[in-house]
Amino acid sequence: MKTNTTTTNTNTKLILLHPSSIHKSSTNGGSPHRLWLLFFFTFFTLAFTLTLINTSIPQTLPNSSLTPTSTIPLPPPILDALLHYAISSNTSSTPHMSAPELTTISSTLTRLCAPTCNFLIFGLTHESLLYLALNLNGRTVFLDESEFLVSRFEQSHPHHTPEAYDVSYTTQVKDHKQLLSTTRSQVKNECRPVQNLLFSDCKIGINDLPNHIYQVPWDVILVDGPRGYSPAAPGRMSAIYTAGVLARSKRGGRATTHVFVHDLNREVERVFSDEFLCRENLVEAVDSLGHFVVEKMEDHNSFKFCRNPTSSPSSKGDEDD
Repeated sequence: MKTNTTTTNTNTKLILLHPSSIHKSSTNGGSPHRLWLLFFFTFFTLAFTLTLINTSIPQTLPNSSLTPTSTIPLPPPILDALLHYAISSNTSSTPHMSAPELTTISSTLTRLCAPTCNFLIFGLTHESLLYLALNLNGRTVFLDESEFLVSRFEQSHPHHTPEAYDVSYTTQVKDHKQLLSTTRSQVKNECRPVQNLLFSDCKIGINDLPNHIYQVPWDVILVDGPRGYSPAAPGRMSAIYTAGVLARSKRGGRATTHVFVHDLNREVERVFSDEFLCRENLVEAVDSLGHFVVEKMEDHNSFKFCRNPTSSPSSKGDEDD
């Protein structure tokens, strides 16, 4: 029995972290007591350091100019440089916009899209990267007829994370007069100026885009595609009509949408812009670029795209070119 008791007492003294052991040891020299204080000092020093680091990170990151959510606009010298190199790198074999046309789009984006903007573009072109840079803080979406070009564009610029979708057009330039006539006859039904195109059966309305595209309040829309230079090409009838409906049907955001149409000197672009974007909304024409400002339409029962609609299904004027 004595032997067992002695063993128990000896084992108890060897457990240094037990409160009773610390108390007994402190009366015999205090060395364990100093170790205990060193442990607590080290612990609280580490805790304080970690707390300081954790609290300082949120305070510095939002003020950093390197954060993805920064809304600092591009400085004018950088904008000028982007325009300069986009224009000077064009070649005669590559379809492109002129310097005045690009300057018009750039100045509108700079003025309108501070700090952010929703920019929808029909057509992947030589200037696509320029548009991404000009709308650096906003949302830029590309729509193109070529699935291959969309895929290559996304893969070639992974750091830009471009948002691009392919569109299957069912129209041809040679049929544009019949398409216009059919659309006019259905303006009170499927081809209304205010509607959700996702559920529309209007022949020239684009209704197969990702659902969220129809919900975005677009601030700027550029029609520079699809191809429209030959009778068998898809033409821009659907793109222009869709732009007009999106501008009038949007919910939230700005009251107006700036719509640019390139190659306005061609018959299809001119006729369909007059019909669905309206000549009364044309605020400027620079070279072959038309700039329209279209108001969203609050009256959902209205079936008129324009206050002063055009009267002929085609342009009068190749003499006007």
